[in-house]
Amino acid sequence: MLARGAGFDFAVIDMEHGPLGIGELGQAAAAGIAAGMPVWGRVTGPHSDDVARVLDCGASAVVVPHVDSAQDAAQVARRCRFAPRGARALPGPLPALDYALLPASELTERAERGTRVVAMIESAAALEAVEGIAATEGIDMLMIGSNDLADGLGLRGQLDHPRVREAFETIAAAAQRHGCGFGVMGLPPQLVQSHGLALGAEVIVATNETNLVIEGGAALLERLRATEAEVTPARRPSGSRP
Repeated sequence: MLARGAGFDFAVIDMEHGPLGIGELGQAAAAGIAAGMPVWGRVTGPHSDDVARVLDCGASAVVVPHVDSAQDAAQVARRCRFAPRGARALPGPLPALDYALLPASELTERAERGTRVVAMIESAAALEAVEGIAATEGIDMLMIGSNDLADGLGLRGQLDHPRVREAFETIAAAAQRHGCGFGVMGLPPQLVQSHGLALGAEVIVATNETNLVIEGGAALLERLRATEAEVTPARRPSGSRP
């Protein structure tokens, strides 16, 4: 996988924004399993039909945006956890377990062990409800959707605003109090330390494939143009054709 070759630790297949669907997620997860690289799947929200299917298709985590209440979190957890913790339907052999034919009890135990359920906090309502979301049985991690959270606070594009930073602190503290993991998505590089690592973030979703292509292409062009400017054009012999 390109992401693995670039040195990333994991990849998120985003089915919320853009054309990617469960089929592409399944293909990426299979490639990730073969390459030894975890693949996570982001669905469209708590009511998405794909919340548990992402896990059935081989993703090691499901990332659920728009979790705005403890009720939303409970619904997500219930759909992602097997009984007695939830009501996830028993699947057939799973790609994440090498399609091994296992007794149902062993399959569910091993699948649960390798699964992360991630609730995204990205609105004023979610910020207000963050203690209840973090305390929900079956939620493994709170992940901040940085740009949407700032937007929801009426501070569009102002990720360095003190109120946004305070919201990050509140969410990180709630995660720590309730034994949840904490992650951030959508931060510019200059804020990763202050808004992520300094608050205990264990997961940083650092960029996306579109930005990588645009930024990489722009950087390459800049280097080429700098090189071109440094080279003195060779003079053609008099009378020679171009």
